[in-house]
Amino acid sequence: MEANALGQLLILLASSVLVVTVLRRLKLPPIVGYLAVGMLLGPEALSLAGSETTRVLAEYGVVFLVFTLGLEFSYPRMLAMRWEVFGVGGAQVVLTTALIGCTSWLLGAPLLVAIVLGGALAMSSTAIVVRQLSDQMEINKPHGRLAVGILLFQDLAFVPLLALESSLHGQLNIFDPAVVAGALLRASMALIFVLAAGRWLLRPLFHEITHTRSTEIFTLTVLLVTLASAWATNQAGLSLALGAFLAGMMLAETEYRHQIEVVIRPFRDILLGLFFITVGTLLDFNLLVDRLWLVLLLVVSMQLSKGVIVTVLARYHVRSWPDAVQTGLVIAQGGEFGFALLTLVLNDRLIGNDVIQPLLAATVLSMVLSPFLIRHNSRVTRFLLRQRNQPMNELERELAATQTASQRNHVILCGFGRVGQNLARALEKHAYEYIALDMDPKRVQQARQAGDPVIYGDAAQPEILHAVGIEHCNVLVISFADPKLALRILISVRSLRKDLPVLVRTQDDTKLDQLQKAGATEVVPETLEASLMLMSHMLLLLDMPVSKVVKTVGDIRDNRYAMLRRIFRRQDARPLDESHSLREELRTVVLPRHAYAIDRSIAQLNLDAAEVSVNAIRRDGIVGRQPDADTVFKEGDVVVLYGTPEAIERGENILMIG
Repeated sequence: MEANALGQLLILLASSVLVVTVLRRLKLPPIVGYLAVGMLLGPEALSLAGSETTRVLAEYGVVFLVFTLGLEFSYPRMLAMRWEVFGVGGAQVVLTTALIGCTSWLLGAPLLVAIVLGGALAMSSTAIVVRQLSDQMEINKPHGRLAVGILLFQDLAFVPLLALESSLHGQLNIFDPAVVAGALLRASMALIFVLAAGRWLLRPLFHEITHTRSTEIFTLTVLLVTLASAWATNQAGLSLALGAFLAGMMLAETEYRHQIEVVIRPFRDILLGLFFITVGTLLDFNLLVDRLWLVLLLVVSMQLSKGVIVTVLARYHVRSWPDAVQTGLVIAQGGEFGFALLTLVLNDRLIGNDVIQPLLAATVLSMVLSPFLIRHNSRVTRFLLRQRNQPMNELERELAATQTASQRNHVILCGFGRVGQNLARALEKHAYEYIALDMDPKRVQQARQAGDPVIYGDAAQPEILHAVGIEHCNVLVISFADPKLALRILISVRSLRKDLPVLVRTQDDTKLDQLQKAGATEVVPETLEASLMLMSHMLLLLDMPVSKVVKTVGDIRDNRYAMLRRIFRRQDARPLDESHSLREELRTVVLPRHAYAIDRSIAQLNLDAAEVSVNAIRRDGIVGRQPDADTVFKEGDVVVLYGTPEAIERGENILMIG
């Protein structure tokens, strides 16, 4: 990398850290910070950024984002969502292209160029929509699922639009059909290749890689698969993002998808930040000042026309007008693929610079405004529909219930992994209220979908502990496996309440004395408790009286496991790997409109044959634990499956396609 490019990259990173930190404090979307950094440092302002190197890197931010999106949409789920993708998505692209294309043609643009312009403005920003909806935990809401389906078709529609633009060659009213046909043929072959490779090669590949037990090789393999799929589709004239999405979708059917998402997340977040910065650098301040009225008119016209079209189409698919309007608001902005098409039109001189530049500025400005519109889509919808006394949505009801629980006697669970969830089930069974804290956003999202009162937050922060009602708490349990984190939480808890009983779970006894000195009421080391259980069973099998066995175990506990701690340790001893691919787990599955399971009962689906069970069903905010076999599934149900990762994949396939 050139020294100049490296210097620009350092400036971008430093500025991003500063601006995004400030926006986090103000509780504003980080995307806005990245866009602001790009506008400030771009060639039209301070001219401190905008090298080709950073733009190339930024493109891969979208690749990794769409790859992780593919991990959420397995092949069976895509089949179940075919109406959202090809029905609503296809109609949106056709109608928007026709409306804007006809308008451009009437205003004097050549017909074929007008079609390209209409298609460019029909595109929306996959990166912004998916990132913002994921941050707001709305990706699995009705409007979120429908928006993703529309975005997927837009990515597919980019291929013929790109082929059409490439075929013009400066001839504004004629095009070469052979060029378009060749591009579509190459695209089809690339799609078939990626789908076939993903279907039959990826699972065996990752099966072999995991046998090496090397995190480094696993990470390299994930990067190889992601970038190779993106490269293959790009070589065939498709977008980089579409290939990455298909690779993610194929890997979604394997038991490795959660570990893959963890591995890819750092690359995705960093490069995606660069992408939003490069989008910001494209905004021409001089043009905004000189022709502000025209740019604003284009922004309003584009947002309004796309929003209305999507809303009307969505109303035939979702249950209510609010969901339809929210979908329209989410999809209304311009997108990176549309920007790419407009840039090609400008470079090929198919239309004048005085026309394209305002369209480019309007597209970027709509992307800048989009995070605010998506973030407040519920409030804007209530305003547009004049719903002043609109009842709280699902998320608002959950937060209100959690806030109410924090004002009563309850239990705080710090950590909602396997141990925390087992404790939660025991508390529910005996009608005790609890609030859980966890730092894994994926786990928090799935737990909240399943109806569990789980909050994303660092339990070592006093402000977070106040928010979950430590003043009214009866017992606090720390179930994190990391003893250093447990120590930090203990210190914060004791600074707020000296009298609160605190139970701490550890995997071994390495920090036992420190945890006790820090104020833990009881410390439960897993390895030592397992030794105690084995010891008690062994002594019973040796015909030792039960009373003597109980006394032996009690004495060891009273002496803080002193006898069991006298052991030789392996130098390379490491905590147990809780991410082992064969462990059983819970996972939530949202049933889309055309899922096979809808209007069928649990018994009819014969999920037991797939070695997976339905742990709970959440419907309209109400959670039903351990549902009966004759329970019938409905559209929008959040189904909580229990089993090994492989069994859950089979169960999800049955729910989606039978």
